[in-house]
Amino acid sequence: MGVPLTPAATAAPLAAAGTANAAAANTYSDLNGLAALKKSPQSPQTLHAVAQQVDALFLQMMLKSMRDATDDAGEAQSNEMGMYQDMFDKQVALTLSQHGGLGLGAALTRAPGAASAPAASGPATTAPPSTAASTAAAATGATPGEFVSRVLPAIRRAATTLGVSPLGLLAQAALETGWGQRMPRTADGSSSLNLFGIKADQSWEGARAPATTLEYRDGVATPQRTTFRAYGSLEQSVSDFANLLGSSPRLRAAPGAAATPAAYVDHIANAGYATDPEYADKLNKMLNSKVFRDAVAASGIRI
Repeated sequence: MGVPLTPAATAAPLAAAGTANAAAANTYSDLNGLAALKKSPQSPQTLHAVAQQVDALFLQMMLKSMRDATDDAGEAQSNEMGMYQDMFDKQVALTLSQHGGLGLGAALTRAPGAASAPAASGPATTAPPSTAASTAAAATGATPGEFVSRVLPAIRRAATTLGVSPLGLLAQAALETGWGQRMPRTADGSSSLNLFGIKADQSWEGARAPATTLEYRDGVATPQRTTFRAYGSLEQSVSDFANLLGSSPRLRAAPGAAATPAAYVDHIANAGYATDPEYADKLNKMLNSKVFRDAVAASGIRI
């Protein structure tokens, strides 16, 4: 499933071989396109294309980690479905890399020995929204273990104040954000750093991040455009969530009633925190998954 070429692109002069070679690898399986890059290894177009491939490889690794986390959380799939999802992920990663990427490849082209190369032609040099994705990944960690190490200290403080299990809060943050990789973004592309999917109602005076989410009505999931709260730090996100739970008669747990992870999960689901009728099951699957247990152990933080 390649990126379509415009009529202007198809009519480009054959003399522009470097550009054609760089644009040839439009699909992850296009080995001929990749091989064509070797014909002009020092050209700016080739360096730009290689940079895109570096971004694509890293994006593919991120997507695979997210798939693996979902599988370990209990959502089994057939081998055939896994094959098609892997193909889809590879193509998505390559396409994203060609429209900004994470900036890793661009950093390589600026490394010693490549700094003197002319800038590749393309979009303006202003930072693309995907730069914010890289910043968010750095803020929360690129792996489940790093995510836990980054957010657990703030979560543990909030849990102590609320009298609930920090593991329950942590499982909820991991589920809501896909281990920190799926958080709504503001209009300028910055991450909302919203760990718990808190929506921005009329009382919210801070920044906002619009996103499409699934809301359940009578058990039927319906896509809905929703605005979420955006924070300046992960600590602010955790603090706001703690304030929400502590000030809400519906969400606030009786002292000791949610002291264990399982009790917290039951309480937060029964209190109607989410419209998803399977919210408790999903939280429990996350809480009991090998990925979750390994991530907590890898963080080195004692609960």
